[in-house]
Amino acid sequence: MIDRLAVLPQYLLPKQLLTVIAGAGAASRAKWWTRAVIPWFIARYGVNMAEAADPGPAGYACFNDFFTRALREGVRPLAQADFVSPVDGAIVQCGSIEGGKLLQAKGHHYSAQALLGGDARLAAQFDDGEFASLYLSPKDYHRIHMPCDGRLVRMIHVPGHLFSVNPTTVRGVPGLFARNERVVCVFESDRGPFVLVLVGATIVGSVATVWHGVVSPPRFARVREWHYDDRAAVLRQGEEMGRFLLGSTVVMLFTRHTLDFPSDWVRGRAVRMGEAMAVSLKK
Repeated sequence: MIDRLAVLPQYLLPKQLLTVIAGAGAASRAKWWTRAVIPWFIARYGVNMAEAADPGPAGYACFNDFFTRALREGVRPLAQADFVSPVDGAIVQCGSIEGGKLLQAKGHHYSAQALLGGDARLAAQFDDGEFASLYLSPKDYHRIHMPCDGRLVRMIHVPGHLFSVNPTTVRGVPGLFARNERVVCVFESDRGPFVLVLVGATIVGSVATVWHGVVSPPRFARVREWHYDDRAAVLRQGEEMGRFLLGSTVVMLFTRHTLDFPSDWVRGRAVRMGEAMAVSLKK
């Protein structure tokens, strides 16, 4: 009840307008603006610039360039593992997809079909499979990488709300990840299909993938879809696949008997891109 009351103002705020304004500010190249906002952001959220390829705040032409900054070579070595974490962040939830539903927070579940834009056939592939939801906070590195080798098959842009995805909102807004705008990326691998869902949020200026560029904005009222059957779009484990301009959440879906999460992958645990995520059950 407390969490629901805490997020009540989000139902009333003009989230789309705030996101447009924030996106314009993040893209601004006005030097007076970047010299003020980037150092403030680093201090406010405790960003570790020692890990950045360019550690100096003055080296970024706009806030977006800073926010999607590259890491210094070698600071995120890939573990020798079947599956690695695709992002820096924290585990929101992970576990089994039971009855076609994923756990969002205590007392809140949402359906895989709703998450995947209403595609029942796609969702059915993940019945009794496994999922993990990873939250990227403002201080985190905001590029998204591949958990394993995969061939891109399809991308779906699902319009929706732009609620915040911070922990309080996750606990307070039912079906949050299936209500917010999202980009669904479908891959095939040697171990079967898997999906990476890039969930938008309040003031997330845009969501981009390496093969398409910026997917959102523009924001449409209808679902948009792209198929890649006619091209060999193979991305290797650890390779960048997308990025957020301002932070959000990644939800991963895997089919039944594909992987097994280690016992220390529990809610609230911090993760780093490239660290061992799971063991394959299909060799």
